[in-house]
Amino acid sequence: MARPLRATALQLKTAQRLVRRRAPIRERLAPLGERLVFVVGSPRSGTTFLGRSLGSLPGFVDLGEVAPLKAAIPELAALPSDQAARRLRAILDLTRRLGLVGAARAVEQTPETAFLIEAALAAYPEARVVHMLRDGRDVVCSLLDRGWLSPGREGTDDAWRPYGAGARFWVEPERGEEFAKAGEARRAAWAWRRYVEAARRAPERTLELRYERVGVDSEGVAEELARFLGAPAPELAAALGQAHESSVGRYRRELTPEQLEDVLAESGALLRGLGYLA
Repeated sequence: MARPLRATALQLKTAQRLVRRRAPIRERLAPLGERLVFVVGSPRSGTTFLGRSLGSLPGFVDLGEVAPLKAAIPELAALPSDQAARRLRAILDLTRRLGLVGAARAVEQTPETAFLIEAALAAYPEARVVHMLRDGRDVVCSLLDRGWLSPGREGTDDAWRPYGAGARFWVEPERGEEFAKAGEARRAAWAWRRYVEAARRAPERTLELRYERVGVDSEGVAEELARFLGAPAPELAAALGQAHESSVGRYRRELTPEQLEDVLAESGALLRGLGYLA
């Protein structure tokens, strides 16, 4: 499918999903808000749960993963920040207009937006970023379950980008061949490392939350997040209270010694720097 047609199809697909939500017509037709929330982090780190939790609050709307933006990010990440900011804003403003989001405070939760944080904040100076951080070893387990980086995986994601072992845009250019030949656990750890490194580029306007903490201290997390966003704490605590901690530490049960060795070889320094390794 040609690129303009693909972008249009993805916009319409996203708009159809957003239009179905229930909201007052006055809110839907009001001018677009500027105080967006970008939820970023490695895939399988709880970004979907957090985005939905924020989107359930009064006056907020969860945009989900915005497919036309997700499809454009590899190209946008290679542009100067000011150009990427204009393109990003054009995509998200069109998404919100077509989806009749109106004045609702939009929550954008595409993980790949981590690679455009500077551009996103330039496009929306009143926006905030929330980075959902999870132990990379548990992320590897979840990614192995999904098989998105498996050499035998067919099909495409919701932005129509292929699964499989090929190097993505976030792989260091000089290491593309190495990525394709690496074991699947190492590729998963590679993904986690690159997303986390990208998500930590603008700490002054980013709140970093630990996945492991949400399941055991949802009220404390809700209070901290509510202060950062100017959101209602009680409703947020109720939403975050649906989290569970059963998947914390799953790597101890599921990763083989060989897989764990691969994970540590690729991301051990970052795991240690974040306090996940002694």
